[in-house]
Amino acid sequence: MATPPNNRPNGYILQQLRQQQEQMEFDGKRLRKAIARKTVDHNTSMVKYLQSRIHKRCPFIQPDIGYSLNILPAIARQNPMECVTTKFVRTSTNKMRCPIFCLAWTPEGRRLITGASSGELTLWNGLTFNFETILQAHDSPIRCMSWTNTDSWLVSADHGGYVKYWQSNMNNVKMFQAHKEAIRAISFSPTDKKFVTCSDDSTVRLWDFQTCNEEAVLRGHGADVKSVDWHPTKSLLISGSKDNQQPVKLWDARTKRSLATIHAHKNAVTDVKWNKLNGNWLITSSRDHTIKLFDLRNLNQEVQVFKGHKKESCCLKWHPIHEGLFASGGADGYVYFWHVGSVEEVGIIKQAHDQLIWCIDWHPLGHILTTGSNDHTCKFWTRNRPGDKMTDKYNLQINMKQSDEGIVTDKRGSLSEESAIPGLEL
Repeated sequence: MATPPNNRPNGYILQQLRQQQEQMEFDGKRLRKAIARKTVDHNTSMVKYLQSRIHKRCPFIQPDIGYSLNILPAIARQNPMECVTTKFVRTSTNKMRCPIFCLAWTPEGRRLITGASSGELTLWNGLTFNFETILQAHDSPIRCMSWTNTDSWLVSADHGGYVKYWQSNMNNVKMFQAHKEAIRAISFSPTDKKFVTCSDDSTVRLWDFQTCNEEAVLRGHGADVKSVDWHPTKSLLISGSKDNQQPVKLWDARTKRSLATIHAHKNAVTDVKWNKLNGNWLITSSRDHTIKLFDLRNLNQEVQVFKGHKKESCCLKWHPIHEGLFASGGADGYVYFWHVGSVEEVGIIKQAHDQLIWCIDWHPLGHILTTGSNDHTCKFWTRNRPGDKMTDKYNLQINMKQSDEGIVTDKRGSLSEESAIPGLEL
């Protein structure tokens, strides 16, 4: 007969308590169910940072060719002065010597395409800068070209007003006449469904890319329209012309109306460019030797005026990586480098060309600058490397002078840290 629970001896109760306690304690032998735990480990990033860090007192690359491996691409650095490309690399010239009116890098940066007054498109290697191929693209001088934002199509325009579509393999698939006079610039909408052209017939025209139908004719300039650019994200157009009364105009691509007129220059406007990185800044260059920066949020007054060109400023190009850096080419063959906020130019290539510079463009990675000129040449410029001699006629001019003791100083006489290895600060 079983013993009632209340009448069980104390020894039995103690034994049951011990068994329950042992079950609650982990003896190191039983296997538990695996649990997936999320982990955020900072050690890998810190170890990589410590390995890549340069353990030395001097924050600059040492002036020796052996330190060239320490140079990082433009996208990896925050200092825009590292992309002041004043080192001459190569001069490229067609067999038939003629002015270079426009040029454009392929989206992946492997080749440079130049358009000449002979109507030829020439492809140059982007690594060795040698000639690759040439084709007779137009019957008249090629005045401008532009890639779509998707990098799938290249559109070129000539002095006769004709526009041609090119695939990435340089296969021509379409041609039509957009203007009766020379086309000076082409720019695509953010969606690539539309594009805009400007011409010496004093008009700006809006086109459907797929059907080649003209959607609007924007009239307002009283003279040749030299440049036009589409906003990187909005339906806004900016155009510049020779008309002193209405030199710069802002257009709405949807309503086809003029939104504002900027009376900023005393002479013809040669080029206008939106800043693709922030969408708020726009720069204009003029034959009055000045370049002016405006903010879209307040067009009543310029943000900054860049003075330095001895003759007219002909072309502009924002740097693809650094927001405030841009380059300009002048009628005297000089190339200037500017940075927003800097009073003077941050770099200059004196006598880069013997004649007027028609076009200028950055490599997609921002480490090479190319210029095309009326002297029949296309030139490549890059960053200075450790150990380079700074005495050649093309090299860096960052407002520096050398004291009697041989110390490089800036104009104020203080020791310039940025001049240790100009353009290569780490």
